[in-house]
Amino acid sequence: MATAQFQTPELKPYPVVPLVAEGTMAHSKPYVASAAIQSAVGFPGELTEGWEQRAIAKMGELLGKYRSLEVYLDACVHCGACSDKCHYFLGTGDPKNMPVARQDLMRQVYRRYFTFAGKHFPKLVGAVDLTKDVLDDWWVYYNQCSECRRCSVFCPYGIDTAEITMAAREVMDSVGMGQKYSNEIIGKLHKIGNNLGLPGPALENTLQGLEEDVKDDTGVDVRYPLDVKGAEVLLVTPSADFFAEPHVESLIGYGKVFHAAGISWTLSSKASEAGNFGLFIGNYEHLRRIALRVREAALELGVKRIVVGECGHAWRVAYSFWNTLVGIGAGGNDPFAIQLQSQLDPRHKQPTHICELTWDLIQRGVLKFDKEKNDDRIITFHDSCNVARASRMGDEPGGQFTIPRNIIKAVANHFHEMAPETICESTYCCGGGGGLLSDEVIEIRVKGALPRMEALKAVVDRHGVNFMACICAICKAQFTKVLPYYGFDMGVIGGVHQLVSRAIRLGEPN
Repeated sequence: MATAQFQTPELKPYPVVPLVAEGTMAHSKPYVASAAIQSAVGFPGELTEGWEQRAIAKMGELLGKYRSLEVYLDACVHCGACSDKCHYFLGTGDPKNMPVARQDLMRQVYRRYFTFAGKHFPKLVGAVDLTKDVLDDWWVYYNQCSECRRCSVFCPYGIDTAEITMAAREVMDSVGMGQKYSNEIIGKLHKIGNNLGLPGPALENTLQGLEEDVKDDTGVDVRYPLDVKGAEVLLVTPSADFFAEPHVESLIGYGKVFHAAGISWTLSSKASEAGNFGLFIGNYEHLRRIALRVREAALELGVKRIVVGECGHAWRVAYSFWNTLVGIGAGGNDPFAIQLQSQLDPRHKQPTHICELTWDLIQRGVLKFDKEKNDDRIITFHDSCNVARASRMGDEPGGQFTIPRNIIKAVANHFHEMAPETICESTYCCGGGGGLLSDEVIEIRVKGALPRMEALKAVVDRHGVNFMACICAICKAQFTKVLPYYGFDMGVIGGVHQLVSRAIRLGEPN
């Protein structure tokens, strides 16, 4: 367990840009992965002689492969527009958590080895050699970035710090400095099929228990099927949904939606995980291998639709990468991708977010609700960063903002928005994304949550809000942990389909 001692930031009635406090978070760093964890995911087990040359070679490979990385490293003019946009800087005051300063940790090395001026006149352009001290700075501050991309919204050049963070982490992995939390999870997923390492029998037993609980609660036989061939829908959802609170309440809601709509569906023991930590470590090969499990499961089960549950970065990966990485929907041209494209129903988006499916059913009058069952809840909505800034829903721009809110308003009577500068595209990250959801870095998680906690406090004081809905498993896990630090009950956070589950009418003709 984490034993870090730190002071929780004070909530203020309005956002305050902190005074710069150099080195405030220099001590905060995640555990380094063991040699066994590293080797299990194909990376060196530790730093060895010659690591500097290997790191520079990896940087060169990434610069050649991803044109955007070189553009981002060249384009910054240090205008400062991003400086106060990062939740980690706002919560800590550490200047290296300003996005521009975090980028410069790599930019200085890039200039030294990949630009004419840096090779011949390094001091004139702020170029530095890649030393162990520089690598240690990378380790600290590139593991204090949740890849939320808020800074890119405000950058006049559109520089995406997330891509720079991803590249830095891939370089570090390539020389033996990998993050224990993310790499251990990736290893579990490759071996077993989900981030938590739940074997098939345990998963099946959990789902049977859910069926019994829902039967006891509602009197209706709602099924939570596993590995059913010929089902119409394959649901891929974060593994936290299978047992952890409040996540499981959303899974219960999904099942009720499918039941009420008369849609046959199944989960898969092969692809029992929507999350894809390949994104967090910046490694597209791992990202692809993880996504391939979904394709394989869909082909084996013969489904017509693939639906993604409430997980922010899972939806980002599904929406932005599945088609080109593995041919889910369109984009792949290998025989298995072509086979899947011919199998899936072209009348539906592939993949589909669970909110898209539920909102479509609501609009068509298929689902009925008793809204008053949520009357004890005064609700606000937290836009999860990977949904807000890296995906879309529905047919209209901004659907990722309107559709979840429309669902909430369809199932509940009391809803209030947080401040406009803290929601939608400008939303603040929960503070635990990007591979930071680990107890040894609880201090940066708590301090990074400050901007969202201040926005929440404002609607609590003004409207009596007592429930913050979201559609991300990491947000749910992060807020459950950090809400008590700020004086809130951990039960304040929950899922959109947790609200759906309460209000939906079952047992009626659809």
